Amino acid sequence: MTKNSTMVGPPVALRRLRLEFGMFYIGFPLLIAVLFPPNWMFPALFALTGLGIVLLHRTPGFQWAELRYGWANWTLRELALFSAIVSAFCVGLIQITRPEAAFFLLTHRPEMLALIWVGYPLLSALPQELLFRPLFFRRYHAILPDGRAAYLLNAAIFSFAHLMYWSWIVALMTFVGGLLFTWAYRQRGSFFYAVLLHAIAGNIIFAVGLGVYFYSGNVQRPF
Repeated sequence: MTKNSTMVGPPVALRRLRLEFGMFYIGFPLLIAVLFPPNWMFPALFALTGLGIVLLHRTPGFQWAELRYGWANWTLRELALFSAIVSAFCVGLIQITRPEAAFFLLTHRPEMLALIWVGYPLLSALPQELLFRPLFFRRYHAILPDGRAAYLLNAAIFSFAHLMYWSWIVALMTFVGGLLFTWAYRQRGSFFYAVLLHAIAGNIIFAVGLGVYFYSGNVQRPF
């Protein structure tokens, strides 16, 4: 009997888990990116988030209290360094790719930026982290590769989930972000830290002007 079959059950259970994994993390994002009109993207994503929360709740052995573990395993120095690096990267990227959009919300729609800064951590960063960290690693641990390969797979899946924007810039940023958020969740054992880093990165992105790449109204499919 293999390690995976001991943890999950017979091979049939593993096949079902792989099928579920494929549908949730590959099939549904692909369907949204290819078939859904841009203005349907967010309702579809919210529905997918609801399904993911149900799956996480039904994951054997998972307790919601786990999300509180290690919540303080971070330092203000780390946070300041992370914020500085992300800010510098984002400023450089917007100046190279879309200089006309640099700091647009900050200078032209500060009230909208303030609304995003309040809403993004709760309505975007938090649910995304639930789906791509606890759900990914707790429910599907038996079918994941070992060690760093699991981290790379997680980052790739997280990046693929943003295929709907059809942007190499979004793909790059979300892949790197996925690695960092996974490090916070797995190495620091802190779901809160992962959410915090995600929220800070997202808010910096919108403040700098890179939110232009994450706006469904700007989506241009290559077909």
